[in-house]
Amino acid sequence: MTQHTPFPAATILGYPRIGPDRELKRAVESFWAGRTDAAELTASARALRADLRTRLRGLGLDAQDASIPSDFTFYDQVLSVAAQVGAIPARFDDLRDQNGSLDLAGYFTVARGEGDRAPLEMTKWFDSNYHYLVPEIGPETAFDLVETPSVAAFTEAAEDGVITRPVLVGPITFLLLSKASEAAPDGFSPLDRIDDLTAVYARWLAAFAEAGAPWVQLDEPGLVSDTWPISRAELGELVSRVYTTLAGASERPALFVAAPYHRLGSAFTPLARSGVEAIGLDLVRGDVPDDVAGADLSGVTLVVAGLVDGHNVWRTDLDAAHEKLTALRGAAGPEATVAVSTSTSLFHVPHTVADEPQLPAQLRSWLAFADEKVGEVRALAAGPERAADAFEASRAVRANRAGAEGVTVPVVRERTGRLSKADFARSDYPTRQAAQRAALDLPELPTTTIGSFPQTAEVRRARAKARRGDITGEEYLAAMRAEIDRVIALQEELGLDVLVHGEPERNDMVQYFAENLDGFAVTQNGWVQSYGSRCTRPSILWGDVSRPEPITVQWSTYAASRTDKPVKGMLTGPVTILAWSFVRDDQPLGETANQVALALRDEVADLEAAGIGLIQVDEPALRELLPLRQEEHEDYLDWSVNAFRLATAGAGDATQVHTHLCYSEFGEVIGAIDGLDADVTSVEAARSKMEIVPDIADSSFARGIGPGVYDIHSPRVPSTAELTGLLRIALGSVDPHQLWVNPDCGLKTRGYEETTASLRNLVAAAREARAIVQA
Repeated sequence: MTQHTPFPAATILGYPRIGPDRELKRAVESFWAGRTDAAELTASARALRADLRTRLRGLGLDAQDASIPSDFTFYDQVLSVAAQVGAIPARFDDLRDQNGSLDLAGYFTVARGEGDRAPLEMTKWFDSNYHYLVPEIGPETAFDLVETPSVAAFTEAAEDGVITRPVLVGPITFLLLSKASEAAPDGFSPLDRIDDLTAVYARWLAAFAEAGAPWVQLDEPGLVSDTWPISRAELGELVSRVYTTLAGASERPALFVAAPYHRLGSAFTPLARSGVEAIGLDLVRGDVPDDVAGADLSGVTLVVAGLVDGHNVWRTDLDAAHEKLTALRGAAGPEATVAVSTSTSLFHVPHTVADEPQLPAQLRSWLAFADEKVGEVRALAAGPERAADAFEASRAVRANRAGAEGVTVPVVRERTGRLSKADFARSDYPTRQAAQRAALDLPELPTTTIGSFPQTAEVRRARAKARRGDITGEEYLAAMRAEIDRVIALQEELGLDVLVHGEPERNDMVQYFAENLDGFAVTQNGWVQSYGSRCTRPSILWGDVSRPEPITVQWSTYAASRTDKPVKGMLTGPVTILAWSFVRDDQPLGETANQVALALRDEVADLEAAGIGLIQVDEPALRELLPLRQEEHEDYLDWSVNAFRLATAGAGDATQVHTHLCYSEFGEVIGAIDGLDADVTSVEAARSKMEIVPDIADSSFARGIGPGVYDIHSPRVPSTAELTGLLRIALGSVDPHQLWVNPDCGLKTRGYEETTASLRNLVAAAREARAIVQA
């Protein structure tokens, strides 16, 4: 092994890779559109990486001690590992060169699909709002080190005078997150290939050593969860086998194994005994594990304390974090070295608070985005004596925030305090079903969409002009109504059964509500990566939440006035509003969820009073927030399900309540989905080829269900035959009287040409499926 450089006293696990002005997004989308070629995209990416390294050096991270992580990817960190180790499904073989590697066009085809070639499935990265691409692994997968852009990125930085720390998804997590390929036999698990993959990682580490990398970071968040189909004991044995092998390699850099998103627990000991040089602990979600006290550290293993929250935007309580650091040092013993880091990669947060001058100064003083968190890590590493000003500022912020107006609103607290069991329950479903059948004249297998329609440049310009005051309120209203007219007319022409207004007034399904609820703030430049080039601006939920006036009623009622078909009112659910915002950390999530739910309950009542007979309350993030430890599931599912029920239970029997969920493995929470008690539930199912359908059948789910047949996260247009095939699968397990036909998600990010073609095929597939049922 190469003699390793001492680990930096202060570091971060990762940094936003999209660029402070979304430079990567623009470069990638320009390449997709054919305006630039691969050479230009490669040059843009190199310039961005150089700028980010310069930025981190300016924030105080050393250029020579490997404190700056090298974690760049054009689309997704899991896909990038899959591409480098040759784990690409056979349907993409013609895109690979003789060595098995992909060019940029091929790489993006695996991510996004093309024609009849489906992309990799996409789902949420642990309990975050980031989406990763799911590798497909089978006995036939030919693991090999087919390309090494990660090594080239290290060399590139070194040539610029910066010694970085390459970051890779670790081999255990990579396989835990994978699915068995279609060619795999029954009973096969991707983990069956762990020894083969470990051998490739050993070669990969040798390549880094040859390039001169002193440290490599292997991210193993899979080790913190106990929700896998293997026991903690089996996982510990796997950790010991893999990392003893990697640590025993003759040519390698020093190894830093990071375990973010929860406490590491029993996996710490096998890691500590494996011979790796550093272990990263998430001490925001977790705590100092008991294992540390009994582990043999003896000057070999270094513990990296993740004390600065990489997953939220509030300034760190430096005094409390320093207490944890002191406790860790005491548990580890005098022979061990303890460094400081963020708890997770910082790609979950925006670049800098300095880009948000429009936020109230008081609120801005409470926040720390990625750049500010680098400063907090450095302050903790220095300690309260050498960083006295930072610690004193942290104390002042806590005091100011606790006493600020709007953080606690008595009338909001009184309302939640009066809630009773009756506030969370509707009539029984058969009663509601009878009332809704009388009120709604719908065919079998009714067709609908999830809510949003493509947002054209004209719509975005109109919103921007209204925000700047360049057009009057009347002109803005006319522009939005014109777009609603277009969307309603298109849906009628296509033959959809239940229509939506298309949501042209909404920049984002959460931000729109945040802009209209008290207790929230929104950013101008607070972009974070959601998947690929898709970026979002999470809102900041800082105080008690209430609804000052109706939010959506005027748009839904206008749309309903333009058609004789039923129109759904469209709301975002309380759990999703929390999951896709940066939420206050000074009270339990369940309490905050009830406040949001009551605001939405008022909106439901106003929609119903205005004559809207179908109301969709989207909860795509329900599975996303499911804790990574099973002992925490019951409490989470209790408050999350109850928040949805609180928002919707005021609706009358004849009002059909819909919900929508996506991006997740729903078999794990099918009971909770049932507990929502929605009349109709639509779920993501296209990329997974209806994987959820057996779970629906096994659970005896009795209400309306719409497993999505059109994957809107890919630009490809699915054929009628493909959509009909998916509906056949659904009809094999679901009563046709329950089945709805819909896309996987909203259509905001798609173009009108592909959307129109896809929905036309969807309606045609529904007709064919009805004929199948009638036959």
